[in-house]
Amino acid sequence: MTGFHRFSFSFASLLCVSACARIAPPPSVPPTANDALGRMHETFAACNAIQASAKIDRFDEHERVRGDVMLFAARTQSVRIDAVSPFGAAIATLASDGQRFALADLRSRTYYVGPASPCNLARLTSVAVPAHVLVDLLRGEAPVLKHEASAGNIAWNTRGYWAIDITSSREAKEEIHLAPRPEDWSKPWQEQRMRVLDVRISQQGYLLYHAELEDHSPAPMAAPRIDPDNLEPPLPPSGPPCDAEVPRKIHVEVAVPRSDVRFQYQQLSWNPPLPAGTFALQPSPGMRVETVSCDR
Repeated sequence: MTGFHRFSFSFASLLCVSACARIAPPPSVPPTANDALGRMHETFAACNAIQASAKIDRFDEHERVRGDVMLFAARTQSVRIDAVSPFGAAIATLASDGQRFALADLRSRTYYVGPASPCNLARLTSVAVPAHVLVDLLRGEAPVLKHEASAGNIAWNTRGYWAIDITSSREAKEEIHLAPRPEDWSKPWQEQRMRVLDVRISQQGYLLYHAELEDHSPAPMAAPRIDPDNLEPPLPPSGPPCDAEVPRKIHVEVAVPRSDVRFQYQQLSWNPPLPAGTFALQPSPGMRVETVSCDR
């Protein structure tokens, strides 16, 4: 055997050690898919909302845009995203309470208003998904299709996660990848806190959206909001203490219309105070108001 062949064999072996390693399941196993999903929901039960600054990289069929955003996402369907300039000034703000959508474009001095439909949410995010889906993913939780208890299957993948398959109505299917947090690996399954790694939803064999969540780590609790003039009492956090991990990288792809967005969190906190009007954006004086829907 030549030196080159010995090197090639050794290099291939090293790759296989890394790529072909098989991870055994935790000692304690959730009996059913719904039990595993229940652990995920319990992990995020106290995590009402998130506040974050993030780098965003988004593109659709026409353009690619990179920038910085500040965001709030609160269950079940409330979201606010402020796109900011390199100098820290807001240039566009999207807000939705799950029913009403508003987008203030400060560059064109235009205020768009309409229903909180996926196409309207995509006007700033480029990702046409329902509001509750976007909020869940930004918080690190998997949105789950409605399904019968018997319509879910769970299987261990030797790459290190539970693959949960769900069958819903109208030929919709969902696959969710969950993994226990490393420090919970040896605990009884009823005590394991879950990480969401991957979510994929399809209908009639066609992909609707796919999300990958990476770089999980804990996030601090937000502090009460203090009025600097002491005219109002402190505004408390929007939820109790939450110890769920947050994925620092979230990648969402939508098939139709084809679009893609990547969020990379810079700073974040759980359960921030939510002043009245956080998700109810109003037009500034002098703004042109335009009603928008999915066909405009």
